[in-house]
Amino acid sequence: MLRGAIVTVALLVAGGAGYVRLAPSDPARWHLAPPADLFQGLPPGQVKPLEGGAVLILPAEDPAALLARLDAVALATPRTRRLAGSPDEARITWITRSALWGFPDYTTAEATPQGLRLYARLRFGRSDMGVNAARLRDWLARL
Repeated sequence: MLRGAIVTVALLVAGGAGYVRLAPSDPARWHLAPPADLFQGLPPGQVKPLEGGAVLILPAEDPAALLARLDAVALATPRTRRLAGSPDEARITWITRSALWGFPDYTTAEATPQGLRLYARLRFGRSDMGVNAARLRDWLARL
């Protein structure tokens, strides 16, 4: 009886881990302009943690050049790849996966006339335990 329960739990955990790692990431769902209301009253250069994510505004005289630099920083981050976009498109979305389970987090950066708007958020669950805000702070420090 106990052995059967252990096997069942192990199969459920393996199935969940497989789903998290293999679930497709649809650019049509994740590569969207960050919602403007998230940035209301946000001081430039300050990361604002949200439930399950974080936002940041970076002022820039040349937002396209800053986006290209940010792309290099993001792609140098472990377990991070570009989902969609490019500096030429003025918007990029990256996926960063957690080391153990491979949970995907999505970060979208968009160049606007005022600078860059960054929106980092989780895909699964409600709380990211601050990892998206920490990633934005790390990227900001490496710019």
